[in-house]
Amino acid sequence: MSSTVMAMTTANSILQLFPEIDPELAASTAPADADLAGYDAEQVRLMEEVCIVLDKEDNPIGSASKKACHLMKNIDQGLLHRAFSVFLFDSQNRLLLQQRASEKITFPDMWTNTCCSHPLGTSGEAGSDLESSIQGVRRAAQRKLNHELGIKPEQVPLEDFEFLTRIHYKAPSDEKWGEHEIDYILFVKANIDLKTNENEVRDTRYVSAEDLKSMFTNHELRFTPWFQLICDTMLFEWWKHLEDGTLDKYKHEREIRRML
Repeated sequence: MSSTVMAMTTANSILQLFPEIDPELAASTAPADADLAGYDAEQVRLMEEVCIVLDKEDNPIGSASKKACHLMKNIDQGLLHRAFSVFLFDSQNRLLLQQRASEKITFPDMWTNTCCSHPLGTSGEAGSDLESSIQGVRRAAQRKLNHELGIKPEQVPLEDFEFLTRIHYKAPSDEKWGEHEIDYILFVKANIDLKTNENEVRDTRYVSAEDLKSMFTNHELRFTPWFQLICDTMLFEWWKHLEDGTLDKYKHEREIRRML
């Protein structure tokens, strides 16, 4: 390659030619990262995913890495991102729980709802108004149910995910990591086949409402803070109406529930 061509392909010239390139991405995914030293390699890789950054009214204002969104030093300065929590029930109205893998960087080994994750900052999963945002988190939920639990998309069609509400909460995992999310709550009823990803999920369990209440009395078990919040405030009421076939009045709530 000639020296002339080489000169044309410097970093600065490329950035001038292609202004759509985000130079922050390369810096944020550099291999030398003291914050992530010592963690599982696959979980470190997933910290490169791009989350949707929000204002307090759930309006997207940009994107940032999963790592940036989960550092407590950023959370304490107000960094907020979009998330979802799936509650999957079988034909007997039992809820599928998962225990998060020991390899997880945040909230390892804790019991939680079926699947909890983040829509990505992509055209398919992002949304600027409530309707498009709901559709985005449905797509993200379908993707992550497959990734974490091996549930095939055809077993959980997008139209079967019922949006109930959004919660805004903040919780530390430890001194370094935590959550600050507007979390979309999705219910889905399905009989599914499980093939768990051991890097994501340590254990699974189907429970009735009474089974879950009994689990909360076992002080050897630990639960994620968002799941505990939802159980303490809304889940058992919703669950009863799910069983009675009267859940419709709780669907599609427009107001964000603040749980800070």
